[in-house]
Amino acid sequence: MKLSRRQAIAVGVGAGIFALMPHQLRAAQEEGVAAFTGGVEPKEGDITLNAPEIAENGNTVPISVDAPGAEEVMVFALGNPSPDVVKFKFGRLAGSHTASTRIRLAKTQNVVAVAKMPDGSFVKTQKEVKVTIGGCGG
Repeated sequence: MKLSRRQAIAVGVGAGIFALMPHQLRAAQEEGVAAFTGGVEPKEGDITLNAPEIAENGNTVPISVDAPGAEEVMVFALGNPSPDVVKFKFGRLAGSHTASTRIRLAKTQNVVAVAKMPDGSFVKTQKEVKVTIGGCGG
């Protein structure tokens, strides 16, 4: 098989774009977390994320977050095309800083919960959820 110059350039450009895609996806994920935290690196702390270890259907994966004292909690699904999933805000009179919902996961991935604390610090936790049937058309 003989490649013309144009074909060789096309293959090279395609390989370069393919090599950059995971890096760009990871950068987009980090930007989402950084946008919520204002660039502050979240630390491991007093936040609990409950999610199933295995989700048979990625369309409805139940999760719950418990972050005592938090003002806001944001949940990211790092493998989804749009990683920011949901934001919960808690008022001063909130009796409990717990929230639950169902989320859609495209594939097996890490789900990250980041909480903003009253002193301006951020804490995070994450859990891997194995999805057998993806919820975003897969």
